Amino acid sequence: MIKVLVTGATGFTGGKLAQRLVADGHEVVAFVRPSSDTKHLREIGVECRAVDIRDPNDVMRNFVRVQKVFHIAAAYRSELADRAEFRTVNVDATKNLLDAAYKYGVDRFVHCSTVGVQGEIEAPPASEDYRLKPGDHYQESKLDGERLALEYSRSGLPVSVVRPVGIYGPGDTRFLKLFRPIQRGRFVMVGTGESLYHMTYIDDLIDGFILAGERFEALGEVFTIAGPEYTTVRELVDTIADVLGRSRPRMRVPFKPVYWASVICDNICRAANVSPPLYPRRVEFFHLDRAFSIAKAQQLLGYQPKVGLSDGLARTAAWYRHEGIL
Repeated sequence: MIKVLVTGATGFTGGKLAQRLVADGHEVVAFVRPSSDTKHLREIGVECRAVDIRDPNDVMRNFVRVQKVFHIAAAYRSELADRAEFRTVNVDATKNLLDAAYKYGVDRFVHCSTVGVQGEIEAPPASEDYRLKPGDHYQESKLDGERLALEYSRSGLPVSVVRPVGIYGPGDTRFLKLFRPIQRGRFVMVGTGESLYHMTYIDDLIDGFILAGERFEALGEVFTIAGPEYTTVRELVDTIADVLGRSRPRMRVPFKPVYWASVICDNICRAANVSPPLYPRRVEFFHLDRAFSIAKAQQLLGYQPKVGLSDGLARTAAWYRHEGIL
């Protein structure tokens, strides 16, 4: 049994990873914010330490006897997010953890990045060495954090980087914005629906993290972790409708008018310091291609996603219904 540190364990992905590590027999410690709800983590045996990962001294004090690190914590994208906070958490705090890991000689440091560092995929599917083109401040900060982790790898720290794709599954609510209007018969496609989108069921993602933390072949490498298939947005919407037992939506509006309306709405709401109900990033979901190759993870890690899209969406819908949110 080894002691494993998980940051971001109070979130969806970090929490599922901590749960899996405990089930696998590891001693798990989580760095959490003082205000975080840690009841579930403590119930499954996770040691929760209130640590400000932005504070290098706080990180260093609490790092003793950690043998493996999964750095999942991040400042996530929101329409009114403080851009400086992206860098403080996604880059500076990452450096604090890397410094501590280097000092104490951890066996493996797995850094969670995002496929967003590659921006729109103009020649899908994209492999890990596809050009980098972050599209906003969040993605830029994640790219800087990824590059920093790889710099430490070249200095001798055993680092692996994971780029997740479209995470979903029971426990996450980000895709409710698709499920709810389809369930209620109110979904309207923006554009043609022919852009590509890729998703990753949470259990498959956790398998990818575990492999990146164990396999020698992962050292110094970047891996895209995704589901077994990507689809058009239209196919994704139709599959959700099928698992919900609803008619497949056929209402559609042109992309450009909606996009420019989102730009205007975003500018007005930012000036008023309120969160916009419609903004470009949400509309771009219907237009930009997001499809990726998992061949590298399959070849080097032995990664094999087990949950197909229809099955994963059905499990997610069942959880939404059980929680009374759909």
